[in-house]
Amino acid sequence: MTSDLLAPLDLAFWNIESAEHPMHLGALGVFTAHSPTAGAHAADLLAARAAAVPGLRMRIRDAWQPRGLLRPFSFGGATREPADDFDPLDHVRLHAPTADFQAAAGRLMERPLERGRPPWEAHVLPGEDGVSFAVLFKFHHALADGLRALTLAAAVLDPMDLPARKPRPEEPRAGRLPDVRKLPDVLRGTLSDVGRALDIGASVAVSTLGVRSSSALTAEPSGTRRTAGVVVDIDDVHVIRKAVGGTVNDVLIAVVAGALRRWLDERGDGSAGVAPRALIPVSRRRPRTAHPQGNRLSGYLIRLPVDDPDPLRRLAAVRTAMDRNKDAGPHRGAGAVALLADHVPALGHRLGGPLVGQAARLWFDILVTSVPLPGIALKLGGHAVTEVYPFAPLARGQSLAIAISTYRGRVHYGLVADAKAVPDLDVLAEAVSEEVETLITACGP
Repeated sequence: MTSDLLAPLDLAFWNIESAEHPMHLGALGVFTAHSPTAGAHAADLLAARAAAVPGLRMRIRDAWQPRGLLRPFSFGGATREPADDFDPLDHVRLHAPTADFQAAAGRLMERPLERGRPPWEAHVLPGEDGVSFAVLFKFHHALADGLRALTLAAAVLDPMDLPARKPRPEEPRAGRLPDVRKLPDVLRGTLSDVGRALDIGASVAVSTLGVRSSSALTAEPSGTRRTAGVVVDIDDVHVIRKAVGGTVNDVLIAVVAGALRRWLDERGDGSAGVAPRALIPVSRRRPRTAHPQGNRLSGYLIRLPVDDPDPLRRLAAVRTAMDRNKDAGPHRGAGAVALLADHVPALGHRLGGPLVGQAARLWFDILVTSVPLPGIALKLGGHAVTEVYPFAPLARGQSLAIAISTYRGRVHYGLVADAKAVPDLDVLAEAVSEEVETLITACGP
């Protein structure tokens, strides 16, 4: 294994972290258990297999020397390099039996990963019932995005044959600048970058205007975490999609909007006039890329129509907003602000990271992200996964983030919240299920 310089976006994630807002993502997998000792056996397997996975041996270290005269942007950066003292037993932990996997996961998501070691952990949670156990995987966002985390987690689960994925053609880049295809390459690239930056900056400014968010979605950092999970039948989602059009993702986002409306009204905050800005991350990663470890993310930014009382109008509004984002492409608009990280020197990320982290609430109000999972069964020690709840990092100043995965015919919503700001997260989780039923009823027979 060799070391490599952190990509700009990875470096940004590494530097905006604080004790109250750790930048790790997670996934809670619930497994069937063939015996009360299944959890302990799973922990042994994870530790043994982790030792043989190169990507799990990588730690992140500061790099204060520029890599050659032509790479001044690396000064003040960081490298991803092998840890010679790697011990998987430092990363795989077996806990006491619990009756509530989500409560245990919330407490564990509070704790930042140790920055001096490879930034990942696996926590095995035996169930008190003796017929189930759970594993919470945590990966720092500087080590892995959702797709990379899936690859690393799959490497310590039972072997499986993943179906080959065909690379998708790159989406056309729409913009406001004249066609520069006939200009020299260097000039064309410069103009393209400048135009993209101007579009993104203008869109960020516009996105902050006009419609109020809700104080329930913002919070002073407490350092506490609470998680919750919701399972929805994918067949119900398809019933809605076929009745009104759009995509599965449109329906899943509209469900979030409706659930937020129910939750705000029930807790007394009120949904009138509320249209929070939702950041929808978009992966720019291609299969089998030359640099599989670096984050390759952009995003779409949409207003969630929480204030609209009609569920079908909410879905139509989401569909229209997502279509507009797709037409523009993931390289422009306020949601693409992550792309600007590529144009900031490493020292700028280091010095400006805390300020960027504090500015997240000025850019968006809630993160709603989809994490892909393979369509085949996942197992550990022969024990099958029955539920998978993805957890996104919680940005500074925000109280809630939502991640969504589809696995084996069921959609899993993973909710992460500041525990002090959102003590009623279970109410929001229940509202997700209720909103699906409401949409089905609204679509008619």
